[in-house]
Amino acid sequence: VLLGSGLTVLSQPLMYVKVLVQVGYEPLPPTLGRNVFGRQVYQLPGLFAYAKHIVKVDGRAGLFKGLTPRLCSSAIGTVVHGKVLQRGLSGGGSSPPDASFPLQPGASKKEPVSSLEQVLKEVRRRRVLGSARVREGLVITLRCMVQFIGRETKYSGTLSAFTTIYREEGVLGFFAGAGPHFEVAARLRGGLKAPFLLPQVSTMAEMKSYSQAVTGFFASMLTYPFVLVSNLMAVNNCGLAGGLLPYAPTYSSWLDCWSQLHREGNMSRGNSLFFRKVPTGKRYVWE
Repeated sequence: VLLGSGLTVLSQPLMYVKVLVQVGYEPLPPTLGRNVFGRQVYQLPGLFAYAKHIVKVDGRAGLFKGLTPRLCSSAIGTVVHGKVLQRGLSGGGSSPPDASFPLQPGASKKEPVSSLEQVLKEVRRRRVLGSARVREGLVITLRCMVQFIGRETKYSGTLSAFTTIYREEGVLGFFAGAGPHFEVAARLRGGLKAPFLLPQVSTMAEMKSYSQAVTGFFASMLTYPFVLVSNLMAVNNCGLAGGLLPYAPTYSSWLDCWSQLHREGNMSRGNSLFFRKVPTGKRYVWE
């Protein structure tokens, strides 16, 4: 938990800038620079220029806005994830077959694989449940960050933000943007890992090392549009300037948000914070 909290603190400025870029907030005009091939192009401000602007407005402490609810959700997620792995490594709570008894006629020798499939299914199910437990912290974090755009103080503290969301939106407010987060991203991440791993590994320990090193990278690439839509829906029409026009209309559903981003060519907005070339025909808001 301590290690995870430390990484969360260090990555907070990066996430802060990424969220503001995802919303479409561009406080600085494009500048003339060079791309990786040496050609002159107009570029949007990168991570460091964006962070420097935040420090200029709110000071260095401003880079850590929304950190408290994120730390709480991160700690809960780390504990839940540890419980999931512990259960997976113990075989999902089922005891191994007694080696002193011979196999009965007709018994399958592929039982270990079947057991592994059951463990995979259980791990994926518990990951989704764990995500539900930390979703409310993520919603508060995103809204605290987006307040920078309109200089609001509606979500000034974790407890007050929790009370505000519950009073205005009810319990469902804590799951704003949960549609793509649960229904799509979680399924893709779990589904990508299983086919690669089942034929090659026989223990959860091996599964962990292979999946995190190889398939996690591809899963992140494929699921980024869903993460983007999930974050935008979490702040859409919540009373903050960053969730209203001209940054975003009021979406009827996350599919509506997806369709508009797709039409504008913004499905990867915020995916890269370096060498951000100004795209042709895409809409951004500058101050």
